[in-house]
Amino acid sequence: MTQRSDQPAPAAEPSGPYERLGVAADASFDEVQAAKLARLEEVGDDTMARSRIEAAYDAVLMERLKERQQGRVSSAAKTASQREQLAPPPPRLAVPSLPQLQLPRVAAPQLSLPGLALATGRELWFPLATTGVLLLLLLLAPSFPADLLLAFATAMAVINLQWRHRRFLAAVGWGFALLCLGLLLGAILTGALSSSLPLGLPLTPLQVQSLPALLLLLLGALLLG
Repeated sequence: MTQRSDQPAPAAEPSGPYERLGVAADASFDEVQAAKLARLEEVGDDTMARSRIEAAYDAVLMERLKERQQGRVSSAAKTASQREQLAPPPPRLAVPSLPQLQLPRVAAPQLSLPGLALATGRELWFPLATTGVLLLLLLLAPSFPADLLLAFATAMAVINLQWRHRRFLAAVGWGFALLCLGLLLGAILTGALSSSLPLGLPLTPLQVQSLPALLLLLLGALLLG
């Protein structure tokens, strides 16, 4: 008469590496690694069980490496590709737009010819007095530098035009233009007259050349309105 044992038979040991780790054949690498760590925690310090888990993990890696070498795409790779296609694209970081720099519009200066109007008050006596002194120095003191006299006359014209129009740049422009025109007229006059007969007056060619510029600057200061 046989005796029956009440103890249950031990469970069969899983045969495949995936079964030992408790993952599917299409599991990703991260899932396989997580399953390995979970199985190691379950067996604790059991050396034999730990070695079987490590062997199953190595077998899975070797199998997938062979599939790659043979040019086959593993089921895990297909699953990962499908997950990437189904996964929504990562949100794009919103980059704040740079503010647009708006440069102020500069209006082009409008050039207009001034009219002719005789100055009055301070704008009348100031150029007359200044030009009278400069003219006396030019005629009575030939040794005095003529270019310095013309510089004073130009400054007088600029100051007077600034007083009349309140436009400094325009005053400087007209003063320079009058000086250049007067010097040009003086050069023409000097070339037309002989050195011995400048209208019968004992004037040097430099004095003759400076006279038109001095008078033209006076007229401009008095009449440009």
